[in-house]
Amino acid sequence: MKIEKASSKKQIRDFVYFPQSLYENNPCYVPPIWLDEKSAYNKKNNPILANSDFELFLLYDNCGNPIGRNLVYIDHAHNEFYKVNMGFFGAFECIEDDNAAGMLIKPAEDWLIERNVDTIRGPIHPVAENWGFVYDGYQYPPVYMSPWNPEYYHSFFVSRGYEKSKDLLVYEIDIEKGYDLPERYTRFYNKFMEHYPEITIRRIDMNHIKKDAKAIWEVTNISLKDNWGFVPVDIDVMEDILKKLKLIVDPDAVWIVEDSGKPIGYCLGFPDINIILKKISGKLLPFGWINLLSGVKHLRDYRLFGLAVHPEYHRMGLDALMYINLYNHLKAKNVRMEANYILEDNLHIKNSLEKLGMEYLKTYRIYDKKLT
Repeated sequence: MKIEKASSKKQIRDFVYFPQSLYENNPCYVPPIWLDEKSAYNKKNNPILANSDFELFLLYDNCGNPIGRNLVYIDHAHNEFYKVNMGFFGAFECIEDDNAAGMLIKPAEDWLIERNVDTIRGPIHPVAENWGFVYDGYQYPPVYMSPWNPEYYHSFFVSRGYEKSKDLLVYEIDIEKGYDLPERYTRFYNKFMEHYPEITIRRIDMNHIKKDAKAIWEVTNISLKDNWGFVPVDIDVMEDILKKLKLIVDPDAVWIVEDSGKPIGYCLGFPDINIILKKISGKLLPFGWINLLSGVKHLRDYRLFGLAVHPEYHRMGLDALMYINLYNHLKAKNVRMEANYILEDNLHIKNSLEKLGMEYLKTYRIYDKKLT
C-alpha cells in the first residue's frame, strides 16, 4: 500500500470517486452531486476550506487502485472563536482493513502535530457538510447532507485512542404510518396567535431569497452561539448552503417567525433528494437535472435541517409554532421527516421533539483525540 497527498487532477479524481467503488453494491450508499463534488476540494470553491489549511490523503494498493482517503484540516475560524488549537478530519473512507486505516489516520495526525495542533476531532466533512459516523441505525439510508458509513469505521479510531466527543441524534415522524400532531398543539397555536398578534409566521420568499438568507444568517449566529461545536458563519457560508438547496426548496418547509416584521426565528426543511440522486447516480448532466427538478415535487421524505430562535424569545414556544406550520402544510404529502443533528445533551430540544410525538431513529458519533 502507498499513501499519497492528492494534488494532481488524477489524484483528486481518485479521491472524489473512491466511495463509488467502495460502496458499489451497498443499498445505503447515495452518490453526491458529482458536478459539485469534483470542484469542491479547494479554497476557491469551498468557503470553509477557504479559511483552513488542509491536506487530502489518498491510499493506493499495489495495483494502483485507491482503497482509502482522508481529509485533514485546521479551521482557523473555529479555533479563533473557541480559543483552542484543534484540527479536524473528514471525508474518511476506507476498505475493511485495519492496516489501511492506520496508513490514513496516522499521517493526518502527524500533519497536525507538525503544525502544533493538540487535538483532532471528527469526522466533520467540510464539503458534504455532514457530521459524525453513523453509530446506531445503519439500516437506514442517509437523507440529503447526512452521512452513512459501515460499522467497522469505529474500531479503526477507538483502537487508536479516539474517544467519544459528542453524539448527535435523529428523530422522525411518518404520517403515512399514522403519525398525527397531538391535539393540544392546535389549541396552543390558536391561543398563541390570539395572545401575540405582533408575532407572525410566513414561508420563505423565493422572490427575495437573498434577503431571507441574510435573516436566517443573522438569527443563526445569535441563537446558536452557545451550542456545542457551532462557529458563527460568514454570509458566504450561508449562501453556499442555500445555493445547494435553492433548486429543491419547498416553501412549505421553510418558515420564518417575525416580531413586527423583524426576523426572530426560522425552521429550515427540505425534500430528501437523495432518493433522486440514487436513481440518476449523482449525474445532473445531460438529463439528470430534469429528473431532479420534476421529481422533487413528488417526494414525501423530508429533512428538518435547522431550527433556531432568538434568545430573547426562548421558552415562548416558537419552535412548536414553526413545527405546527410544517405539519399543517406538509401533511397532505404524507411526509416522513427526519430531524437531524440533535445534540444528545440538548434536553430542551429532545423534550420538545418527544412531546411532539417524534421517535428516535439513529445516532451519529463524533470523536476527539489528544495529540502529543
